[in-house]
Amino acid sequence: MLLSPFFWANILFWPAVIYGGLCLFFYFFQDYFFFRPEMLPKNFEYRYPFPFTEHTFEMEDGGVINALQFKVPNSQGVVFYLKGNSRSLKGWGKFAKDFVSKGYDFFMIDYRGFGKSKGRRTESILLNDAQTVYKWLSKEYPEHQIIIYGRSLGSGIGARLASWNDPRMLILDSPYFSFYHQIRQYGWWLPLRYLLRYHLRSDQFIKKVTCPIYIIHGNKDRLISYAQGKRLHEISADRSTLITIEGGGHNNLPNFPEYHEHLYDILNEQEALVMYTK
Repeated sequence: MLLSPFFWANILFWPAVIYGGLCLFFYFFQDYFFFRPEMLPKNFEYRYPFPFTEHTFEMEDGGVINALQFKVPNSQGVVFYLKGNSRSLKGWGKFAKDFVSKGYDFFMIDYRGFGKSKGRRTESILLNDAQTVYKWLSKEYPEHQIIIYGRSLGSGIGARLASWNDPRMLILDSPYFSFYHQIRQYGWWLPLRYLLRYHLRSDQFIKKVTCPIYIIHGNKDRLISYAQGKRLHEISADRSTLITIEGGGHNNLPNFPEYHEHLYDILNEQEALVMYTK
């Protein structure tokens, strides 16, 4: 006996409803999956063993960006560090020591919704906030003394920032080929091209970067695969150097002596400055 169309419609109805519900849930709540912020009260006092200045930037749309600036005597320049997707400056500020110890000032912001930073967060807002702060920083330092360092989530923001400006160099730490490419590994069953509100096309941004690029990636990274950093290098091979940390994962590269050795060499690489100033 042939089953009626009504029967098949009944069979397919609930799976379709459940799938549609999951798509809607992902679309409206994706920020909760991608960002794990630590929020801080406005009067929170940062404490570090080396001198720093706290800055507050008020954006045109009413958003607020909180930042920390660490300075050393006779610095060689400044590292603008764009952090990952978790915690706040309270925890990330400890990475300043990796750069001030090498003779560089260190500057870092909290994205909106993190720490003391406030306001609505979208991809374009993340990028525009970083650009606004970069323009302020470029008044404090000549661009050939500004190094952009993008870590994990911040790698896409850093690549876009470098494509808009002329920093001394761009350092990408554990970067993704694109945010879409990264999320597709886990959400392949969703129509991400229509649902994803953050794309961060590092693969497109990096093509427009003209300064020297250094890509640092652990070959045992289980969160953002080493293959993604390698692909970014391949599409920018004339300007980029791929540095592999053998056995390095996603969150432990500073535990490897090789990381610090390579970082020292990069920050003191005169050839990179020569390439930039030609």
